[in-house]
Amino acid sequence: MNEHSLHSEIKEWYTIPGDKTEVRIGDFIIDITRGTLLIEIQTRNFSAIKRKLSSLVRNYEVRLVHPIPERKWVVRVAETGDGLGRRKSPRKGRLIDVFYELVRISDLVDNENFSLEVLMIEEEEIRCNDGRGTWRRKGASIKDAKLINVNSKQLFKSRRDFLTFLPDDLADPFTNRTLASQARVSIPLARKITYCLRKMGGITYVGKKRREMMFQKTLSNN
Repeated sequence: MNEHSLHSEIKEWYTIPGDKTEVRIGDFIIDITRGTLLIEIQTRNFSAIKRKLSSLVRNYEVRLVHPIPERKWVVRVAETGDGLGRRKSPRKGRLIDVFYELVRISDLVDNENFSLEVLMIEEEEIRCNDGRGTWRRKGASIKDAKLINVNSKQLFKSRRDFLTFLPDDLADPFTNRTLASQARVSIPLARKITYCLRKMGGITYVGKKRREMMFQKTLSNN
């Protein structure tokens, strides 16, 4: 997938007067520098940037900016480039979806030099009917993604910030199943959430009940 359009458009949107872009720091090129703050934009696959972030947070304040498509429009084009139609995707991203990627870098969250800012966006995804995509997309491959709008943003600076994803009335201790039910997420996503919060030190494993893992908060989420 070519993500250059979405990445560059978010960088343009995020940049304010006084910022510098494409700055070399040691072995790395930084998307944006804002005074002493280094800002990196990653649209997907946090694994690809983990080594870079792990190295930079040793000596610098680093912010990772990640977009989640709250609304998406799918544009289909032929191999010739001719438009074949535009439709609104039924999928709606939620802020809690950040855990799909956060599992890859959850050990960085407790570093005082690290912060994560999530942008809830509207995007346009360009798909080409070239027969090279997955069966789920009926053979269409994703060629590009473009920013339409940034609807809101949320900054996470510490593990306590991530505990706000746990419902206030969640039992303590709790299981992945009860978390999934009360947070209205799938059980696989609930497992990712508890994995991340354990790595951060926000919750701890306290045993099993009827073969289900039990977790308890080690910090309050207010």
